Amino acid sequence: MMETALDVHRALTDDELRRLDAYWRAANYLTVGQIYLLDNPLLREPLTPDDIKPRLLGHWGTSPGLNLIYAHLNRVIVARDLDAMLVTGPGHGGPAIVANTWLEGTWSERYHDVARDEAGMARLFRQFSFPGGIPSHVAADVPGSIHEGGELGYALSHAYGAAFDHPDLLVTCVIGDGEAETGPLAGSWLSDVFLNPARDGAVLPVLHLNGYKIANPTVLSRIPETDLLDLMRGSGYQPYVVAGDDPAQVHRTLAATLDRALDEIAEIQRRARSGGVVERPRWPMIILRTPKGWTGPREVDGTQVEGTYRAHQVPLSGVRDNPAHLAELEHWLRSYRPEELFDATGAPVDELLTLPPSGDRRMSANPVTNGGVVLRDLTLPDFRDYGVEVPEPGTPIAGATGVLGPWIRDVISANPETFRLFGPDEVASNRLGAAFEVTDRAWVAATVPGDDHLSPDGRVMEVLSEHLCQGWLEGYLLTGRHGVFTSYEAFIHIVDSMLNQHAKWLKVTRAIPWRQPIASLNYLLSSHVWRQDHNGFSHQDPGFIDHVVNKKAEVVRVYLPPDANTLLATMDHCLRSRHYINVVVAGKQAAPNWLTMTEAIQHTRRGLGIWEWASNDGGTEPDVVLACCGDVPTLETLAAVELLRQNLPALKVRLVNVVDLMRLQPDTDHPHGLTDNEFDTIFTQDRPIIFAYHGYPWLIHRLTYRRSNHDNLHVRGYKEEGTTTTPFDMVMLNDLDRFHLVIDVIDRVPGLAASAAHLRQRMVDARQAARDYTRQYGEDDPQVAEWRWVRETDPTTP
Repeated sequence: MMETALDVHRALTDDELRRLDAYWRAANYLTVGQIYLLDNPLLREPLTPDDIKPRLLGHWGTSPGLNLIYAHLNRVIVARDLDAMLVTGPGHGGPAIVANTWLEGTWSERYHDVARDEAGMARLFRQFSFPGGIPSHVAADVPGSIHEGGELGYALSHAYGAAFDHPDLLVTCVIGDGEAETGPLAGSWLSDVFLNPARDGAVLPVLHLNGYKIANPTVLSRIPETDLLDLMRGSGYQPYVVAGDDPAQVHRTLAATLDRALDEIAEIQRRARSGGVVERPRWPMIILRTPKGWTGPREVDGTQVEGTYRAHQVPLSGVRDNPAHLAELEHWLRSYRPEELFDATGAPVDELLTLPPSGDRRMSANPVTNGGVVLRDLTLPDFRDYGVEVPEPGTPIAGATGVLGPWIRDVISANPETFRLFGPDEVASNRLGAAFEVTDRAWVAATVPGDDHLSPDGRVMEVLSEHLCQGWLEGYLLTGRHGVFTSYEAFIHIVDSMLNQHAKWLKVTRAIPWRQPIASLNYLLSSHVWRQDHNGFSHQDPGFIDHVVNKKAEVVRVYLPPDANTLLATMDHCLRSRHYINVVVAGKQAAPNWLTMTEAIQHTRRGLGIWEWASNDGGTEPDVVLACCGDVPTLETLAAVELLRQNLPALKVRLVNVVDLMRLQPDTDHPHGLTDNEFDTIFTQDRPIIFAYHGYPWLIHRLTYRRSNHDNLHVRGYKEEGTTTTPFDMVMLNDLDRFHLVIDVIDRVPGLAASAAHLRQRMVDARQAARDYTRQYGEDDPQVAEWRWVRETDPTTP
């Protein structure tokens, strides 16, 4: 067993203990009031059923522990003048955190109608989990929150993300023992390998073991304590246990333990910042064992509640209908002695106001928890200087992300404290290795000869966990910084649910006046579905786009740049944007480049457009529109255009390329959407549209289903056909290849079915020949693989 902190630190004085306990009781009283009371907030009169909310919502079980931690953090913040914030993993303990922000005064500063008096207390109680009020979790409405905690698993990764590049910040993270069972949280313990004590802040994990989830015991509360301590030590922490059910004893032990932990953190940082070698320290963490529903009803109807799963949510559920329950609730509330805690006006007594810090030192008012307040624009190098020269469409051959890499490298150099690149062991694989010319991978664990670019000062965050990358980046953005998450397209699905939560946060905070916009969450998805020919079917899935498009239109953007110059223009736009989720899908393999830098900038700003150099419908209405979105679909569409030009020269073809997917939606559905008139002008009102799309075809139909020409829209895309095969065989498996696009034109354009029958047959034969070649030689036919666009000679030119 670890020695107790009481052995080495002075105990609380009786006065300190009394004030801490009074503050804790006040927070507990306010927490219970929020769950139950509609009126009579200070119990001026005996409780009646009319004083009780008709719908009892909230989670009491974790709340007394959260209130205890909050009160003790306030003590040390004042004593040590700390810059501190709190991440609350058990976010369902929302009423506890709201109670503390009201006691500190921040809630009343943000919401002027909820003053610190009796009327304000009544409003505080009424608004909780009430129609037109606030959610039950530590949502964006709560000052000081960057983490709602509605979905468990991400608290510790958010805490570490907040600590990166904030050298003076202490981030205390409360981890519920239910949350500790999740995969993402289990992986998050390893975040200490990436935290540099010389330049980052500190994270103090508090594992709150109250023993139960909704209906079951929790795993970590039931394993032997020696195993639990070894688990924490094995993850790099120095664990300290605070346990008990006697308030005075727990107060004294927790105070001493916090003092010890903070002394150790200060010493770790002092050593790392004194110019010596930065090594991985053993950071302190606290295991807090207190009863679930502590200080609440011990028994209800003869059944134990406190210290069991029955305390998880609302211990007394029949208060309006059961007089015994109503009496028990009143007894419970009066046990906190509110007459000692609030004066005649309902305000906290002066003694309570002396415990919390003031101003920005309050955890609920720390500017970093409202990241837009401290956000500063990035210094971005001129992306125009990094592009490729495009003398003719289709030349040169260069991978888009490889061209982007040097620009990302220089973004890192220009923003050494406010920008990081995140990826699950795929930065080099996704051709962004130029970053390692100026930085390393963040790493504070051991290194051996032969390791590649590992150092404590690295700005590239690589760990083989999409959950950790996402959580770190979210914490980094929510506290006022910038970043990019690069990943294989198929496996970004791992964070689908985390994206849900972040999108909801962005949507909600748009309507909270005091929340300032934060930097956008930028995804760069490479190693995409069409070029996973070496990994096969398991790596072939473009569905993340569909998932993102489900979110509110005001917070999501999706871009599929067709070449390197367009990718540069797109990423510059994304890094300048605020309060969005930007998804950029771009290839890493060598591919043709179509647009000059000037053309790429113009195309990116438009979001979509007619490529006149690939069209022959100038001045007239086309016979067919060939549309494309994504780099491989663009290549196949242009190859199809050339086949049509050679074999059906009289056919008038319009080629439309889409880089901003949301332009396809009506302007009434998305801020980037085209009006119906604009859409009809580009895509026509009655001509066939053959659309080659990067992802699942039905998304294009969904985005355009109300357009006047939707019945003539025919989409080719990924239809869940894949394997380990060649690039061209992959597009053929999904009928996205150039030959099939020509067949679609013949089948869809009125009058071509008969006149172009010979061409159609040749296209069928060409598909089979291409497949036969791959089966014989194991690679694509050079006539396909080495195809290059040839600009058509203007017949008027000699």
